[in-house]
Amino acid sequence: MSERQLRIFDSPEDLARAAAGLFAALAADAIARRGRFAVALAGGSTPKRLYEMLADGPYVANIDWPHMEIFWNDERAVPPDHPESNYKMAWDALLSRVPVDRARVHRMPGEATDADQAALDYQRRIARVFGVDLDGPPPIFDLILLGIGEDGHTASLFPYTAAIEETCRWVVANRVAQKNTHRLTMTLPILNRAAQVVFLVTGEGKASVVSEILEGPPDALRLPSQAVQPGNGQLHWFLDRSAASRLQARNA
Repeated sequence: MSERQLRIFDSPEDLARAAAGLFAALAADAIARRGRFAVALAGGSTPKRLYEMLADGPYVANIDWPHMEIFWNDERAVPPDHPESNYKMAWDALLSRVPVDRARVHRMPGEATDADQAALDYQRRIARVFGVDLDGPPPIFDLILLGIGEDGHTASLFPYTAAIEETCRWVVANRVAQKNTHRLTMTLPILNRAAQVVFLVTGEGKASVVSEILEGPPDALRLPSQAVQPGNGQLHWFLDRSAASRLQARNA
């Protein structure tokens, strides 16, 4: 299992800038070696600033956008033009502003009436893009971006929900009783196969749960973010000083 790499930044802007630099470097390396960069995007306010930065200089000109395969790690049960759509946020902040190949932008159909079928269809799409067996081991993403909620969830793996214990399927429709809805989400089998996983976390509101996740006892059912542990990849936690403010290691 890979070692966790923790970086603390003075501000959310510094964090986004460092994440943009890492994104660009990983994309250049993957495209040089394999001809494409496969990334799963996250929703939320912190990734939004990263996406906005990637759409500006120097990144917009120096990243090989047409050779990216772009997925999402989760989606709400809303259409793609809804204000709460993770797809819409990423499209508005980044994808509409850079020369991506739209055929390589793989939206999660969160609004589908049959959510279980939509999850299976998304898994099928992932398998087709990567050229792997639908029922075999999940493929390896070059980068998966994640955030956390104040309850310790990541993607749409919420505390005490069935998706946390999924061991085979890569994408499921997860019933989230706390929010009286379902969400499509990638599961731990595919998250933990990634070459690089980066958590982006900012704000004092996340400080308490960050300390529990990183320094508390293991309890992945209550704190699903703890279960993201890439077997052969690298795990990065990017925190601003507010989010890191309750870490004992930082204050020692």
